[in-house]
Amino acid sequence: MRRDYFELAVEHVDWVEASGDPEQPTVHIDFHGPEGMLHDRLAGPADDLLDADETDVSFRLRGDDDEESDGGVVAVTNRVTGEFVLELNEAADDVLRFIRAAREYGRRADDGDGRFRVHVTVEGESLVDYEKRTLLVYDADGNLLRSESLIPSGVEL
Repeated sequence: MRRDYFELAVEHVDWVEASGDPEQPTVHIDFHGPEGMLHDRLAGPADDLLDADETDVSFRLRGDDDEESDGGVVAVTNRVTGEFVLELNEAADDVLRFIRAAREYGRRADDGDGRFRVHVTVEGESLVDYEKRTLLVYDADGNLLRSESLIPSGVEL
């Protein structure tokens, strides 16, 4: 699936730098591609849509992990099969800023609701809405960057 079929927008990340009240960071991913394609990728074996615990969210840097201005690839994968559901290009500094907001939200307001939300739409129509606690960040060589990743305590990788 082409990366340019997707648009990504975030909300609730400015409160951290403004020292405001915690708001759950949310990433909105809108699909503008062939009808049914994304639904098929998000469907499980029984043709029902995957739940939050059946998906993983990650970010892979394309350049030097010290260069936040470099870009990277945001991915949602099927945890059971390992297949990519979607991928899209995004600026690393924007994603790392989102991760910092999600981490701070988890510290201040962790009430079991997750640290961030992923909302996927097709042409503006809601498809899935996930509460997530884990977002793994990898360098260009595929090595996990633990200090940049969101990994809940007690989780072994």
